[in-house]
Amino acid sequence: MNRHLGLLVLCQGLFLTNNVAFIAINGLVGLSLAPRPWMATLPVMGYVVGGALSTGIVARTQRRWGRRGSFQIGLAVAFASALACAAAASTRSFTLLCLATLVAGYYSANATLYRFAAAELVGPDWREKAVSLLMAGGLIGAVVGPNLASHTRGWLPAPFAGAYLALAGVALLSMAAMAFIRFPAPPVRAAGAPAGRPLSEIARQPAFIVAAAGGALGYGVMNLLMAATPLAMDVCGLPFSDAAFVLQWHVIGMFAPGFFTGHLIRRFGALPVMAAGLLLNLGCIAIALSGVDLHHFLAALFLLGVGWNFLFTGSTTMALGTYRPEEKDRVQAALNFCIFATLAVTSFASGVLVTTQGWQWLNIGSLVPVALIALALGWLAGARRREAAA
Repeated sequence: MNRHLGLLVLCQGLFLTNNVAFIAINGLVGLSLAPRPWMATLPVMGYVVGGALSTGIVARTQRRWGRRGSFQIGLAVAFASALACAAAASTRSFTLLCLATLVAGYYSANATLYRFAAAELVGPDWREKAVSLLMAGGLIGAVVGPNLASHTRGWLPAPFAGAYLALAGVALLSMAAMAFIRFPAPPVRAAGAPAGRPLSEIARQPAFIVAAAGGALGYGVMNLLMAATPLAMDVCGLPFSDAAFVLQWHVIGMFAPGFFTGHLIRRFGALPVMAAGLLLNLGCIAIALSGVDLHHFLAALFLLGVGWNFLFTGSTTMALGTYRPEEKDRVQAALNFCIFATLAVTSFASGVLVTTQGWQWLNIGSLVPVALIALALGWLAGARRREAAA
């Protein structure tokens, strides 16, 4: 690990601090402010819809101002939107809360590119390990995020308004760390030189299709269950401190494997690691359907986190081999759009299902994207076997 990668890992941890705290509190604040209970996760949905709408803008800012400039703009948006969320909680404005989280999605669309930027900070032989180590940086968010939300929720008279102010401070800290990172200069393209293949041609590659499907649907399953967990635990009579504890171990499961997922991918390949992540998702659903005590939530969410890590890290490293350097901005934007679009759907569905159908049916419904991932992995494995035989 070099100094620049280490600082980017820190920025990743601070980004996950923001995300974990948002997930822990946005649904609860939304539930207290929303006109209807099923609207509780609209602020969570706004965050990912904002990310989806921002992917194209972020691709242009990356080309115009480079990695660091674009990332710093995203962090400035994170700072401003956190202040707006604090104002929404203080004035009890559900509309302002949804708008603020929608704007905050721009930060998320920037920060999800950290994983690709990490691969650019090392040599070709270290790309898988760099992505994996970056994912391990999320452990900072696992420890800090839930504790930050829990300890700052009462700073101000309005519940959780102080937590949003604390997240503004997290954004400032990340801006300071980002200022010292030097990213490689993008390749210079001569006037009139081709800008790479059309996106439609790149997207027809089997590896790209499976990388996009695995990353988006794997993220979707994780978000579907994670966003609903604080609400489900609240309905079951468990205190917020228990929900924060479960989310903490969920995020540890998401990012602790980052210390060895890269080694597994180097040894076995991305496809088997993604298949292992799929099996862990099935284990999560089985445990969640078996009961609603604290240990059920804890074990299920931990397995969900590890399964997500295997799927997301595997799909990211698989995607790295599907495009050329001059094609990276639009391809990475397309991959992120697939993720955010899926997250938008699952964020809304999460709140609707858990408040109208309950935790059990929410988990049964999550089997649909899990089955789609299984079909995609099986299709690519069959295509590679036929190619090897030929």
